[in-house]
Amino acid sequence: MKTNATVDVNGTPVAVSNLEKVMYPEAGFTKGDVIDYYVKISPVLLPHLHARPLTLKRYPDGVNGIYFYERHCPSHRPKWVRTAAVSRAEGGKICYCVLDGLPALVWAANLADLELHTFLHQAPAVRRPRSVVFDLDPGPPADILLCCEVGLALKRLLSRLGLKCFPKTSGSKGMQVYIPLNSHATYERTKAFAHAVAEMLERKHPDQVVSKMQKSLRPGKVLVDWSQNDDHKTTVSVYSLRAKEQPTVSTPIKWSEVTSALKHRDAPSLTFTSAEVLKRVEKMGDLFKPVLTLRQTLPALV
Repeated sequence: MKTNATVDVNGTPVAVSNLEKVMYPEAGFTKGDVIDYYVKISPVLLPHLHARPLTLKRYPDGVNGIYFYERHCPSHRPKWVRTAAVSRAEGGKICYCVLDGLPALVWAANLADLELHTFLHQAPAVRRPRSVVFDLDPGPPADILLCCEVGLALKRLLSRLGLKCFPKTSGSKGMQVYIPLNSHATYERTKAFAHAVAEMLERKHPDQVVSKMQKSLRPGKVLVDWSQNDDHKTTVSVYSLRAKEQPTVSTPIKWSEVTSALKHRDAPSLTFTSAEVLKRVEKMGDLFKPVLTLRQTLPALV
């Protein structure tokens, strides 16, 4: 492919440029490679992006350069890139991009939007989260293995409440656990529930878990971040690249893999590059597919 070209993406012409530009210097991973990954992963990624307003996180000079978040969908976007208006707490609205087609995904990747950060809701129902998320963030020297331990404790707690949950790596240093709802729950309800669960975990595992946001409380523990369950916050999407030294990906995992990594003290087994994720999907399919369809009701904890 030429370094600057217009490519046909499912019948839509999309301009691409600087395809040889290196985005991940340690890996020699170029913008062309970024676009290629998103095209190949799109059959499982696009259903998770469908109708979801999204914040772009752009790295025009690669992962070692400056980056910026772009909430307002750029005015220079092609007319076939859909937008969704989301009200701001301070008044007014922001028109976010919605990447629910392959042409729009390629367009965003060409803007060096390495990371995809989506809301928990779908437009136009911007007050109805489709799931609850817990972001398990380890405070050094804690690592993803302590996240595994806390994640399994969270799974046991949720199971007692009659809820199924699904883990994924953050693609960075931690992991996330999703509770599918696909119901009429409101953010007010899901945020209160997530906060109550995080506090329950903290009471039961005070040496491992913190539910408060103060950084001074985090060293050696896992922050069970419940605050992402909010109508103005976004979380990195499943199958999104992360801007690390290597092109790692926020990857769905099995609970058996979490258990195995903890048992064998094998933190690297939970780090996946773009090439590894493509092989996993070919072998396992979309482990996060139930998050899109499973209907569950939150119990009355609060």
